[in-house]
Amino acid sequence: MSDLKEQFETAVAESKNLAERPDNNTLLKLYALYKQGSSGDAGGERPGMTDFVARAKYDAWSAIAGTSREEAMRQYVDLIDSLKD
Repeated sequence: MSDLKEQFETAVAESKNLAERPDNNTLLKLYALYKQGSSGDAGGERPGMTDFVARAKYDAWSAIAGTSREEAMRQYVDLIDSLKD
């Protein structure tokens, strides 16, 4: 687990230095995987209709509920690696 956690933390740092900004769907996927990997399943109330960004982020995160933290970290690392190419 510690090796995966190190890879995850490295990928998080690398995500800030990508050559190109990913599209919105990819950004939502990255957000969801990051939150799932670091915090587990989404909690709290779903943001209201007027807060489009927060609602989209919450929906993306809650869509992967039940994914283990380890699997979310692995997917995040893989996605960042694919974006670096």
